[in-house]
Amino acid sequence: MEKKIKLTKKDRMSVCWRSTFIQGSWNYERMQNGGWAFALIPALKKLYKTKEDRAAALKRHLEFFNTHPYLASPIIGVTLALEEERANGAPIDDVTVQGVKVGMMGPLAGIGDPVFWFTVKPIIGALAASLALTGNILGPIIYFIAWNAIRIAFMWYTQEFGYKAGSHITDDLSGGLLQDVTKGASILGMFILGSLVNRWVSVKFTPIISSAPYAKGAFIDWSKLPAGANGIKQALLQQAAGLSLTDKKVTTLQGNLDSLIPGLAGLLITFICMWLLKKKVSPIIIILGLFVIGVVFHVIGLM
Repeated sequence: MEKKIKLTKKDRMSVCWRSTFIQGSWNYERMQNGGWAFALIPALKKLYKTKEDRAAALKRHLEFFNTHPYLASPIIGVTLALEEERANGAPIDDVTVQGVKVGMMGPLAGIGDPVFWFTVKPIIGALAASLALTGNILGPIIYFIAWNAIRIAFMWYTQEFGYKAGSHITDDLSGGLLQDVTKGASILGMFILGSLVNRWVSVKFTPIISSAPYAKGAFIDWSKLPAGANGIKQALLQQAAGLSLTDKKVTTLQGNLDSLIPGLAGLLITFICMWLLKKKVSPIIIILGLFVIGVVFHVIGLM
């Protein structure tokens, strides 16, 4: 009976350490794929013995991948479990492995920023800064130690959680568990990414539609304000009372679009990019095209 190949804790720790550098070769076409493949090398060397098998494994893990760098850990754990079962003869193909990765990376990417960049990091930073402001050298030291302790612990334990959960997923490859996990994660990922379009895609049109003067007394007369701090105070009070900062009401194309559907232009650009990707247009071509269009529209005064 052939002995089953098993990834040891040392193997998994080596993968976890390498995953720290997942953004080391970030690129605009496949994003974190290089760092992802680099992280998995210790496991792939253990699981596959021939040069051909190792090359094939690296090739399938050089496909597009992008998520929050710390939330990649549970995906790595699940992938390690899938690769381990595949190396031991389970009927797991490239499409299954890539499908799990793509299905999980979307929703986890949306979780990472609010948790780490907008919550954990500001809290630790505020604590460290309060100490540093008093001249306490422990401020930066505490920040460095606390942040890295939380980050490393999170990456290791979530990778282990993914590895153990992935083993259960592979037990039901012929059933609906894997399909349900992938489908549910994909739906959640699309929902989160869709809600973030307005935040990530910013389009501002500059053409002026109309410019009408305000009636006297409806705007701040800057020439009659006293000089210095008292003038600034008077201007702020008048603005709070409802007076306009300028003597004209300017209506822009962007203002009209925002009054109809805020973020409409960004949403349309997103749909166009999705359509182009569906037509197999290279992401590099799309990026260069958007860059050229943006420069031209800026020069002619449209944006």
